[in-house]
Amino acid sequence: MKTLDLSLHCGAMKAELAEVEAVSTPEPTKTWTPIPHARVVGLVRETLAHNGLTVAAEAHSLTKGGARYFGLMQIQNGVQHEDYAWALGLRNSHDKSFPAGLVAGAGVFVCDNLSFNGEVRFARKHTPRILFDLPGLVQRAVGRLTERWHHQDERLEAYKGFALTDEQAHDLVVRALDTRACGISRLQSVLAEWRKPRHEEFNDRTVWSLFNSFTEAFKGGSLTELPGRTERLHGLLDNYVGLPAFQPAELINGKN
Repeated sequence: MKTLDLSLHCGAMKAELAEVEAVSTPEPTKTWTPIPHARVVGLVRETLAHNGLTVAAEAHSLTKGGARYFGLMQIQNGVQHEDYAWALGLRNSHDKSFPAGLVAGAGVFVCDNLSFNGEVRFARKHTPRILFDLPGLVQRAVGRLTERWHHQDERLEAYKGFALTDEQAHDLVVRALDTRACGISRLQSVLAEWRKPRHEEFNDRTVWSLFNSFTEAFKGGSLTELPGRTERLHGLLDNYVGLPAFQPAELINGKN
């Protein structure tokens, strides 16, 4: 199975799944019930399989001596998408620093600075009922993801099928600045990618090619700002090609 790149900061270390499974779980108290990192991973795997989804690639990391876990899984629904990939981000802690959680979508971001963004997400505190509530929360998140899968396919086809002139592309770049989808420091990079794409598949003059001009320019930028910029960019381009109003990330509330 392939591995994914996982953005690591503040001393986090990439880990094999066996290392994650070997981390010991602290004893619970009357008000706090930590769960094994491997239990979170295993529950997500079981739920994906139950919904006909497979894990195509994954990455795991540990920090604070194993007290904090972060992971990514690239998933497939039986169809190989060449243009985008869906992913799940996972996290769990044994030191009360943050709740157990999951984030899912085509634009997933999870790393050890606690940024946790995507199209569907939840967080569940480590209270005594966590083991009872967690399976249902994971199922709901994966269910929402499968519902949105079709929307992403629809978006992709709309972007690819909408031709742009240079004048229209330049207008959208300015509007991206106005809507804070792109900072002024990235505009020149966006235009350079549009005028001379580094990837041959984006030579077509379409909204899809322009979208990829933005995403190329975003590389190496602020990880904290990236999810919000991507959401705003989708909102701008979805409206331009006539798709329904962009739906922001959906938060699935977990019980305390």
